Amino acid sequence: MKILVLTLGAVLLPLAAVAAEADAGRFQLERSGDHFVRLDRQTGAMSICQDKDGALVCRMAADERAAYEDELDRLAERVTKLEQEGLVQRALPSDAEIDRSISIMEKMMKSFMGMVKEFQAEEKANPLPQKT
Repeated sequence: MKILVLTLGAVLLPLAAVAAEADAGRFQLERSGDHFVRLDRQTGAMSICQDKDGALVCRMAADERAAYEDELDRLAERVTKLEQEGLVQRALPSDAEIDRSISIMEKMMKSFMGMVKEFQAEEKANPLPQKT
């Protein structure tokens, strides 16, 4: 059992190292005065980082933050508009739509009643024999 665990660990360890190397090359840090600028090479996003109590704390750059806020505002307006349109669409149908629906139902009922009358006429003309 120990051999299996050791073998599995030996196989997976290089895979973890490769994944960590790929992620390590994703960001680039540049010193700028008393802080750092972090560039995400995959997305192009930039963050401003500061050393606080031995930990690197990053926040979005000002122009990125403004773009982020603008996008949030745009999406909020879109959601509000979609919600309002949804309420309008749930309104009652117009009189013309109701009249059209009733007309369709009348045609269907007349056709159905015509079939019922035909079956009744056939039944009177050719009654089924009594089997009791």
